[in-house]
Amino acid sequence: MSTFWADFLYAAANHPFPSMPVDLLSPFDHRNEFIFPNVPAAPGMPCAGEDRSIYRRGARRWRKLYRVNGHIFQAKRFNRRAFCAFCQDRIWGLGRQGFKCIQCKLLVHKKCHKLVQKPCSNEHVDPIEVKDDANGESTLGRASSVRSRAEVEPPLPETPPAPAAAPREELEPGAQRQYSLDDFELIRVIGRGSYAKVLMVELKRTKRVYAMKVIKKALVTDDEDIDWVQTEKHVFETASNHPFLVGLHSCFQTPSRLFFVIEFVRGGDLMFHMQRQRRLPEEHARFYAAEISLALHFLHERGVIYRDLKLDNVLLDHEGHIKLTDYGMCKEGVRPGDTTSTFCGTPNYIAPEILRGEEYGFSVDWWALGVLTYEMLAGRSPFDIAQAADNPDQNTEDYLFQVILEKTIRIPRSLSVKAASVLKGFLNKNPAERLGCGENGFLDIVNHPFFKSIEWEMLEQKQVVPPFKPRLEGERDLANFPPEFTDEPVHLTPDNDTVIADIDQSEFEGFEYVNPLLMSLEDCV
Repeated sequence: MSTFWADFLYAAANHPFPSMPVDLLSPFDHRNEFIFPNVPAAPGMPCAGEDRSIYRRGARRWRKLYRVNGHIFQAKRFNRRAFCAFCQDRIWGLGRQGFKCIQCKLLVHKKCHKLVQKPCSNEHVDPIEVKDDANGESTLGRASSVRSRAEVEPPLPETPPAPAAAPREELEPGAQRQYSLDDFELIRVIGRGSYAKVLMVELKRTKRVYAMKVIKKALVTDDEDIDWVQTEKHVFETASNHPFLVGLHSCFQTPSRLFFVIEFVRGGDLMFHMQRQRRLPEEHARFYAAEISLALHFLHERGVIYRDLKLDNVLLDHEGHIKLTDYGMCKEGVRPGDTTSTFCGTPNYIAPEILRGEEYGFSVDWWALGVLTYEMLAGRSPFDIAQAADNPDQNTEDYLFQVILEKTIRIPRSLSVKAASVLKGFLNKNPAERLGCGENGFLDIVNHPFFKSIEWEMLEQKQVVPPFKPRLEGERDLANFPPEFTDEPVHLTPDNDTVIADIDQSEFEGFEYVNPLLMSLEDCV
């Protein structure tokens, strides 16, 4: 054997490359610890080979405004008896029943807003409202986008009363439990979003570790924000029944904040690992894409469009299985054939039909899975623009949207034929022809050649060994979480009595909840 090949085999055995073919780098080999070399030279420093071109970007809902005769209308929910300024009839129903001008406060039916003759004066006009003590006070709402069509919302069911907490082993038979902030010890900050902070906490009674999502009520007093918080709670409850979705432990509130206590997933998110690895072996990407597919299919079967699939929201548990989290962008109550039109999502993952202002359904989740799978396999977004950072005209959201709509997606030649085929299937700009959206739906994904090696039933039962197991030294090990979060001080800012006085607490009635599925001490977090 030549010296060259001897040196090569020695190097491969001791320092396997991430791009090494799967048959040379077995997913079950102890050497897979090198797949995610997440040990920086110093805290906060980049790891060797870390690629910052994959970066975190928050999801958004664009405001939806309707401009008529100088008025700027938004869809609103009225908790008082309100009357239309055009036809004088009462505005009634569930959900967002009418429109309100954000300038002069004029109230109208949705059907009447285009008929308003009186121009907007930009001065406040007292709306025609009759107080109804039983229904409380009206609130204003945030709309979504000038880009999207008017979304016809189905009637929203009234929030059911909070389910009774399940009996706990520590309590006497028949006793029930609700939680408060005093029941938890705040340990560390592990994440932060546009309107929420996520903490690692310990339930004092059992010493079990959970994640706690904290939302300030002052940021969600708009009616649509409140609807979205309720939707997130409902989806968290539903997600507790699936192995690849983060489930809910409990919900409670204080006068200033809402608290979701959820499963603590210790392995970090795929964004953290991809920033250190850049790209994954095809076998790894196939495994994660298959588990994500099962999670999305579960949600779709229950009428939920996820709408925010991205590397940040795919977590790895201590065994290496994925769990989707963050249901703040979800749309509930979508029956087969139903569509919606809200312009929302994380810019790099938004499907073309959303950008075109079309009605859409579950297809947008399969597009996002295509983008995420491309990132895992290629180490970059399919819409990366060379030298965009140096060109202000190309480093904008609008230019990115134009690229998503018009650019032909080029598949790297280094990928296998099967991988290229599945990417082309998911990233078809026509949702009717997209993989997962045909007559056979999810079965088309299951039967695709890229997933031929997947044993789907065993995978759903978590009987397939993950290709990578995060290195963890204990239940509280935070080595897989970004230091920009974990280095933050752990505290909640003191309440402001003036801010609390402006919050309509009736909007959050029934928020408290305890999930019986996560109460037993045997359940794994």
